[in-house]
This record gives sequence, C-alpha cells and structure tokens, in this order.
Amino acid sequence: MDEYLVWLLILLVLGVVISNIMVLKYTAKFKWPGTKSSKTEDDSDQEPDKKD
Repeated sequence: MDEYLVWLLILLVLGVVISNIMVLKYTAKFKWPGTKSSKTEDDSDQEPDKKD
C-alpha cells in the first residue's frame, strides 16, 4: 500500500473513535422523560396481601 493510504486509514479510524467518544459525552447530559414515576404507574402486577 502507498504511504498516504496508510495515513488516511489511521486518521479515519482515529476520527471515528474520537467522534464516538464525543457523542457519548454529549448524550450523557440528556434526561429521558417519564422515568421518575415508573414504579408507581403500574401497581396491578403486584400480588395482593394474604392474611392468615
């Protein structure tokens, strides 16, 4: 392979890795809607209390 193709491939791989890290850091700041009341929304799946 020619020398410039090796450098191009190295730069391409580094660009993909660095851009993925930047995207992960950016999306870590997002808050997903509706996650705060997920436990109290559906209580129908719980078993009723059994009294002996």
